[in-house]
Amino acid sequence: MTSALSNPSSYPPETSIVVENVTKTFSLRYHRTFKQVTVAKFRGQKTKDDFNAVDDVSFTVKQGESIGLMGLNGSGKSTLLTLINGTMKPDSGQVLTRGRIAGLIATGAGFHPQLSGRDNIYLNAAVFGLTEEETKDRFDDIAGFADIGRHLDSPVGNYSSGMSSRLGFAIAINVDCDIFLADELLAVGDKPFKRKCMAKMEEVRDSGRTLFYVSHAAGSVRRMCDRVLVLENGRLGFDGDVDEGIKYLHYDSDDENNDDDELGADV
Repeated sequence: MTSALSNPSSYPPETSIVVENVTKTFSLRYHRTFKQVTVAKFRGQKTKDDFNAVDDVSFTVKQGESIGLMGLNGSGKSTLLTLINGTMKPDSGQVLTRGRIAGLIATGAGFHPQLSGRDNIYLNAAVFGLTEEETKDRFDDIAGFADIGRHLDSPVGNYSSGMSSRLGFAIAINVDCDIFLADELLAVGDKPFKRKCMAKMEEVRDSGRTLFYVSHAAGSVRRMCDRVLVLENGRLGFDGDVDEGIKYLHYDSDDENNDDDELGADV
């Protein structure tokens, strides 16, 4: 389950996130139609395979920590962040969080494709818990940061992934939160926008809020984070010092010169 941290006797008051023995299982189905499934069962063939995207993961995060979540593609990083965000429930274990959570889990997530960017600002802000009046007060900051010009009044369904990322991040970063989750939002877009996002996330980090930052880029993780978690096939393989975590992954040091710009993330 995912719920609020509300029992001070169980956890110190500075605790921000608790993940206890969390597992999330998905199924890979080999057949799409009822007929295909029926034939496969008749022949004694497998119709699906279950796999643990997150497998018995446990850790605790203090308020104000900056966590770099790293791992290869498909290691379970985005699934873990979705569990922390509360939009997905674990199959076993529990996730506890303290305070409001904001951030962008996936490019364009939560946008209504037929509504304009302007309307989606109000819609997404409401999802984050902002009132209409609060959104009005922050609208110029959101629109200015997204910097998509006249496209703000076009349907979001016509946006490129970069434009959706711009708008999504602009909304999320203007929400007053205790925990900020950053996954995939920097995998698209131009370098100036990525630099602007990094500067904003540094503000979040320096304000004492908890930051979860997913990236393949060793340089940007060093710049942003004071602790690294490494997922391997859904399991927590490493939890500790940033440099040690990067060494654990055997990331190529030759790529680190470009890390500040290549702020990618994955599923």
